[in-house]
Amino acid sequence: MEDRGEEDREYVGNNKLTNTKLDLFSPCKVGRFKLSHRVVLAPLTRCRALNGIPNEALVKYYTQRSTPGGLLITEATFISETAMGFPHCPGIYTHQQVEAWKKVVDSVHAKGSIIFCQLWHVGRASHQGYQPNSVPPISSSNRPISTQWRIPMPDGSFAEYPQPRALTTTEIPGVVEDYRRAALNAIRAEIHAGHGYLIDQFLKDSINDRTDEYGGSLENRCRFLMQVVRAVAGAVGAEQVAVRISPIFDYLDSSDSDPMALGIDIVDRLNKLQAKYVVKETVSKTNEEKEIESQMMLKLREAYEGIFMSTGGYTKETGMEAVAKGEVDLVAYGRFFIANPDLVQRFKVDTPLNQYDRATFYTHDPIVGYTDYPFLDEERNF
Repeated sequence: MEDRGEEDREYVGNNKLTNTKLDLFSPCKVGRFKLSHRVVLAPLTRCRALNGIPNEALVKYYTQRSTPGGLLITEATFISETAMGFPHCPGIYTHQQVEAWKKVVDSVHAKGSIIFCQLWHVGRASHQGYQPNSVPPISSSNRPISTQWRIPMPDGSFAEYPQPRALTTTEIPGVVEDYRRAALNAIRAEIHAGHGYLIDQFLKDSINDRTDEYGGSLENRCRFLMQVVRAVAGAVGAEQVAVRISPIFDYLDSSDSDPMALGIDIVDRLNKLQAKYVVKETVSKTNEEKEIESQMMLKLREAYEGIFMSTGGYTKETGMEAVAKGEVDLVAYGRFFIANPDLVQRFKVDTPLNQYDRATFYTHDPIVGYTDYPFLDEERNF
């Protein structure tokens, strides 16, 4: 374990390395970033960036949820024109988008928070209606998402996912470059490698049927992710790079025949690249799923040498327990943070939470269900 220096001794990063009793309000060092607590804003698609450009509503939304020494992860953000597949989500590939994001970042930093941008390419989870020149979306293969799923379109309707086009081997470096450029625009980046989106479409063997160096073995299926991570780390530094994975999450037909082996292989590779944190999503519903996921969580936690974050269904109590047991370093909250901009304060004083309104999660109103949830103390506007 490295000597952190006298000024850093109160900041405990990976809690496998200490016998100190920790909870959600213990400070944590993530690379060079010093967090004052371990309650993280999860990346949450909210559909308020009209025409893909962050606006004043986003400035207010993220600023409301900022705390001194807190960590925020932005909503999934498109890295290019071909990355799109959801209405009114922001991008970070044009000058106008980047300048708009600067206003968000400046306001968040003024509150003392750290913010990472989640880089997103949906791959086959798109539609010709989102693609330049109405071409088919790209993926690792030409396997379409089944008809049990529907894609939301810009006009409010829902459509079937079309058959994608498999990227050629020579095209893949261009997509890696899109990630690199987006990371340079963002500076601090979390790479979305889960949920059945483009990177996950290379990782999961239910989708990836390639016979070139990007398909077949675990090494080959992880190749695209590792190329993206290396490119992003080379652009902005490994200490400002994180990766979100969901090896067991079967969303948009993205299952794997051996998710445990896949998850361990990914974190082993990320250890060598020194990505600063990994996010694992919990999604279990049945007792059997919970048991499998619990086993995977512990094995990934044991294998990963950096900061380990988890999200999905945590309460204050279960988050406190997970940190205290050393199962995670950071806990990301979604729905609770949507309805409680002062969630950290509410957790600290053990006050009841506002109830979220699911019907307003993905609407385009800049206020209702977005920035109108009340604070405990409106005058403090914490």
